Amino acid sequence: YQNNMGIMGIITFIIVFGIIVVVHEFGHFYFAKRSGILVREFAIGMGPKIFAHIGKDGTAYTIRILPLGGYVRMAGWSDDATEIKTGTPVSLTLNEEGKVVRINLSGKKIDQTALPMNVTSFDFEDKLEITGLVLEESKTYFVDHDATVVEADGTEVRIAPLDVQYQNATIWGRLITNFAGPMNNFILGIVAFWVLIALQGGVQDLASNHIRVTSDGVLAQAGIRNNDQILKVGQTEVSNWNDLTRAVEKETKNQKNPKLDLTVKSGNETKEITVTPQKEGDRYLLGVTPGMKSDLLSMLAGGLTMAWDAAFRILNALKNLIFHPSLNQLGGPVAIFRVSSQAAQAGLNQVIGLLALLSINIGIFNLIPIPALDGGKIVLNILEAIRRKPLKRETETYVTLAGVAIMVILMIAVTWNDIMRTFF
Repeated sequence: YQNNMGIMGIITFIIVFGIIVVVHEFGHFYFAKRSGILVREFAIGMGPKIFAHIGKDGTAYTIRILPLGGYVRMAGWSDDATEIKTGTPVSLTLNEEGKVVRINLSGKKIDQTALPMNVTSFDFEDKLEITGLVLEESKTYFVDHDATVVEADGTEVRIAPLDVQYQNATIWGRLITNFAGPMNNFILGIVAFWVLIALQGGVQDLASNHIRVTSDGVLAQAGIRNNDQILKVGQTEVSNWNDLTRAVEKETKNQKNPKLDLTVKSGNETKEITVTPQKEGDRYLLGVTPGMKSDLLSMLAGGLTMAWDAAFRILNALKNLIFHPSLNQLGGPVAIFRVSSQAAQAGLNQVIGLLALLSINIGIFNLIPIPALDGGKIVLNILEAIRRKPLKRETETYVTLAGVAIMVILMIAVTWNDIMRTFF
């Protein structure tokens, strides 16, 4: 049984984490394409590839062996560039005009008509040409704008000329491309909350005194049914869920084995009953939950409210982390695995709730203005809009590398802390 739960936890973690990351990356992918940026690869999973297909849009769609998230490679983004060392043997596929349409670095997928060359220099961004030794003679060939490179691991991607690079998109195109990942996480969170509400049959109605009874609770045993109304607890009138919880707390305070007199409306009948609430810790429970609103408008508004509440809690936690830094307030993949396992044991509703919370969490985290994150890139975009000229590419690279270093150190520290908390 324990093994089964462990396997369910792993599967839940892979599915939840995978959906969140792929939806995030799809945001970058979609808006990059809309902004004229070439997405060289859209990968689901990490590590060695097990499937690849080049679409008509020039993007290589790949599935990779480790089912953990995914990524997009945009032309000119970060360190995405084709590197060919001097003297590297390649094979070139030429079209009828004598232009290179495929540069093969892998030694695999060799065309029978391919031309072998040892590269001495190349420029796939500006001049679009490649020079090297063919039968001991130096030759230069022009490279087609839409040519592909077969990389050392066999992945075939388009080259990245300057006109389709990230840097050459409009400032607003780059800004929306960077923001689209977190934006998709927020949308996913809201949709997941809507699915959760639909599975529950509605959204909790805290503004009403209608209640739902739990099957083995005190009120169910007293014959009270779903959608009945609690009008009074003792002499305290009840018109909503807060009134009910406060009234029960007030009537049971400082009492041992208290009994509660309730006025309940069931259909057109109003009756008085006396019950003994069930003690749990310091609280006394009647075995009820708030009533449900199941009209479409209430359910749609409920999903938005749940997403807003989740975001507000996460932002509060972030504020506490800034003023009272502690690794125990952060969680990495190990912590996500732990809560995924707990959610898997609790059922589908818990898994969907976890998906919603994590998606919003990752969306907010990615907007933190650290250079390696989307928030850092957005800050650079805004700076460029204010200055009306871009940062030097070297400066942007150094800033990003510093951000990556911070993130790697933080991730190692958080993961180590998670391992110690989970297993020791």
